[in-house]
Amino acid sequence: GYTYDPEKGDPDNGIQPGTKFEDLPDDWTCPVCGAPKSNFNKE
Repeated sequence: GYTYDPEKGDPDNGIQPGTKFEDLPDDWTCPVCGAPKSNFNKE
């Protein structure tokens, strides 16, 4: 599955590098499958 990397962010969806997962907007979704932020597990 997709692992969010705060050092890379998600520039294709307007998330700048250095953005912590906790600071992602609540409506952010997985760029691979579209799963909502609430479906992610902390590693």
